[in-house]
Amino acid sequence: MAGLHIVATPIGHARDISLRALETLAACDLILAEDTRVTSKLLSIHGIQKSLSPYNDHNAAQARPAILDKLRQGGRIVLVSDAGTPLVSDPGFKLVQAVLAEGLPVHAVPGPSAALTALALAGLPTDRFLFVGFLSSKAGERARALEELKSVRASLIFFESGPRLAESLAAMAAVLGPRDAAVARELTKLHEEVRRGLLSELAAHYEKVATPKGEITLVIGPPAEVEPDTAAIDAALKAALPFMPVKSAAEMIAGLTGASRKSVYDRALELKDE
Repeated sequence: MAGLHIVATPIGHARDISLRALETLAACDLILAEDTRVTSKLLSIHGIQKSLSPYNDHNAAQARPAILDKLRQGGRIVLVSDAGTPLVSDPGFKLVQAVLAEGLPVHAVPGPSAALTALALAGLPTDRFLFVGFLSSKAGERARALEELKSVRASLIFFESGPRLAESLAAMAAVLGPRDAAVARELTKLHEEVRRGLLSELAAHYEKVATPKGEITLVIGPPAEVEPDTAAIDAALKAALPFMPVKSAAEMIAGLTGASRKSVYDRALELKDE
């Protein structure tokens, strides 16, 4: 099938590749790889021989015009990253954007993802999550980013390197507070490890041990639910309702207290009826 194919590849174990991914790799005209050496090993394991071309942050701008030209001619081109799903903290977004802008087809072959694998293993809420990727290595920028994420009511997923792990965990503990978290590394590989605990405990652990190797994914649980102060909400509503419409009073007080708008609105109607 002509077009650009976004193909997910194993994050560790070479057998974690779909039959459809293998068929797509075998049938394409060209494979764009973040690192051709890494992709060559994967292809060799599965007995596939194909033309490989590097596509990464260093050459993407120069490579895109030729890639688009091949696609205009009906080419079948596969984009892979070193591991996992392309475009997730990997180059590729601008290429997909350019292909779509030309009205050319883009196909996705789903598969492994370190973010989702770590989330499944973390033992933390999975109903709502936010993938953040890598934080800045600069302390000030990292702290500002964490402050923005502090109130997000979802599990947070980060990528991190071994040398920065302890420092990042300490910064997260300082800004986000006492939250449950998990550090997952070498996922699906022989030395897979998932360590769970409070952020502060994990920071203390990795401060003492040798720098961990391999790809690292952090999952941090959402902030603890705070029970609203019903007495304070009632007092505020009683003071506001004589002068404001029910909806406006409820919205204002919900914003001030952090309680849900619906619960405050329902309580306002009860008080109004009384």
